[in-house]
Amino acid sequence: MIDALPLFHRIAGRPVVVLGEGDAAEAKRRLVERAGGVVIADLVEGIAAGARLAFVAQDDDAAAEASVAEARRAGLLVNATDRPALCDFTVPSILDRSPVLVAVGTGGASAGLAKQLRLRLEALLPPALGRLATGLSEARTALRERFPDAATRRRALDAALAAGGPLDPLAESSAGRVAAWLSGAAQQPEGTVEIVLRSDDPDDLTLREARLLGTADVVIHESRIGGAVLDRARADAVRIAMDAEFPCPPLHGTTVVLRTSR
Repeated sequence: MIDALPLFHRIAGRPVVVLGEGDAAEAKRRLVERAGGVVIADLVEGIAAGARLAFVAQDDDAAAEASVAEARRAGLLVNATDRPALCDFTVPSILDRSPVLVAVGTGGASAGLAKQLRLRLEALLPPALGRLATGLSEARTALRERFPDAATRRRALDAALAAGGPLDPLAESSAGRVAAWLSGAAQQPEGTVEIVLRSDDPDDLTLREARLLGTADVVIHESRIGGAVLDRARADAVRIAMDAEFPCPPLHGTTVVLRTSR
């Protein structure tokens, strides 16, 4: 289970309340402005303007608690600097390869840890990753024409974006290859693969098993298999318990069958 739901919130042109003075408040103002938000430094004014987010960076504990309570009463979601217990949301460390954004969060446990993880990832993700994403976005219509079926289209993209594939996102040269790949992309075969689990720990999956599970269109599993393993499947994959009493839907695309060795 995860402790918080990661979301990307569009705030361009919208009012966002930022309360407080000093470095912490200034950092939050820069963050809001970087995302195109309109900073409002007064809570009452922000509520009247229709703000839905508030950053509270006030040094005084009592003032911060009062501001958080007032903002919540008005229906705003609040981030209180250095006060995790008062936060409705936390601010991750952001790796920017726009339009690709990688957000590293620790639930407020350690901003320093989040920063160091982000710095490590900076060295892994090429600067041209954003251009690859833009190229895929611009090719959306051509992709649908080439692969009208959604499951087939997904499998073709999975194969192209996999490690060593023609659009491998960690390869600097992939950014300019979208059109060339699309003109010669072949349909990926459908099939069924069985995975026998060695334990309930998802970290015991081999790299191949994790890739298969993460790209499968359908996951058929024994009911006793835990959620930690099933969470490694795509969120939109069809999941079917082997002892389910409802009719099995038609199976299209890649199917993974999960069994236990016990």
